[in-house]
Amino acid sequence: MSLVVVGIGILALFLLVAVIRLNTFISFILVALGIGIFQGMPLDQLVGSLEKGIGNILGFLVMILGFGAMLGKLVAESGAAQRITEGLVAYFGVKNTKIAVMLTGFLVGITLFYSVGFVILVPLVFTVAASTGLPLIQVALPMLASLSVTHGFLPPHPAPSALSVMFEADLGKTLLYGFIVSIPAILISGPVLVRFLPMVQARPIKEFQASRVFTKEEMPSLGISLFTTLLPVLIIGIATVLIELNTLSAQTTTVVEFIGNPVIALLITVLFAAYVLGIRRGKSVKEVMDIYANSIKGITMVLLIIAGSGALKQILVDSGVSQEIGVMLEGISISPLIIAWFIATVIRFTVGSATVAGLTAAGIVLPLVSATDVSPELMVLAIGSGSLMLSHLNDSGFWLFKEYFNLTIKETLSTWTVMETSIGISGLLGVLALNQLI
Repeated sequence: MSLVVVGIGILALFLLVAVIRLNTFISFILVALGIGIFQGMPLDQLVGSLEKGIGNILGFLVMILGFGAMLGKLVAESGAAQRITEGLVAYFGVKNTKIAVMLTGFLVGITLFYSVGFVILVPLVFTVAASTGLPLIQVALPMLASLSVTHGFLPPHPAPSALSVMFEADLGKTLLYGFIVSIPAILISGPVLVRFLPMVQARPIKEFQASRVFTKEEMPSLGISLFTTLLPVLIIGIATVLIELNTLSAQTTTVVEFIGNPVIALLITVLFAAYVLGIRRGKSVKEVMDIYANSIKGITMVLLIIAGSGALKQILVDSGVSQEIGVMLEGISISPLIIAWFIATVIRFTVGSATVAGLTAAGIVLPLVSATDVSPELMVLAIGSGSLMLSHLNDSGFWLFKEYFNLTIKETLSTWTVMETSIGISGLLGVLALNQLI
């Protein structure tokens, strides 16, 4: 009976979000309440479960996503993102432009949400393609592959951060494993795949106007731009490696763990960026703080969607659905990583949103982490891979790509959808290979 209730709940979520177009947060809450009621939960416990689920997941993520949004916005508004793009293209030369923009997408995508990175970098892709004479689609797809991978695999992006909290995964290890899996996924789905895709005639949208193009004098140096963008990754990564080496004293380990905590790492970076990308370049403290304040507006709905997924997860746990599904899935001889990836893929195909797909799948397969010896960090990446699969007409990213590059639906399916699916499959293969080594 529980499986039927969950199946109806997921179908209802799809209908509410994709067909009726109801707000995703409201849809999550309605579905969570419906599952709880049909599972026989006492009414006086339902709201308490919702509050617990929302509180547990947002208590940590509010800081992570908030600081991440602030850093990403300042990187964009200071011209650092543009400097990274131009610097890498100049360094790699025209022949390796695809590699340069791919690296740009990856570096900038670490701190920028997908839609923000898309809007910022696509004008530069148009410029690079025009100046080099390369087909626009060959320049665009490697960069977009990088943005998609960072969005699906790497904290501090919403889905991987939220999944890490749900599975109690170590964020430092998730980031480290995410980098290892990301590299082949990007290379396969970007510069390699683009050689075999149909050469569609992509054109910049006529109405498109770049919001801001910086002069060389206005932009920070390439070194500062790169260092600031990668600083949280460096802090978390170095701390994780030092702890794993297990050569530090207990007191030093405590300090390293504190500094390497993603919240502290991002706080340090946000303060550092405020100075080197803002105050030192002539902005007042108020101007920098206004940039930070405006950045938060773009993530409020993301936070609510994550909150809704946390509520649904808690209802699945408190009503006993997760335990029943966990017992059933334990009897299947397939790897839990493949099961998690498949469930995320199915939800992604039906609902459209990668974030919703990942978070919903996590609530369903949560018992597999405690019932098996599977790595919670690899479960995060497996679900992240599945959440990127089979993007089509119900995904906002599909339409963003189609409209900005003046493509037909058929052309978008044969380029964008194939690229996203390639990332999902490459990511899963990378996770399975890594699972044999750790």
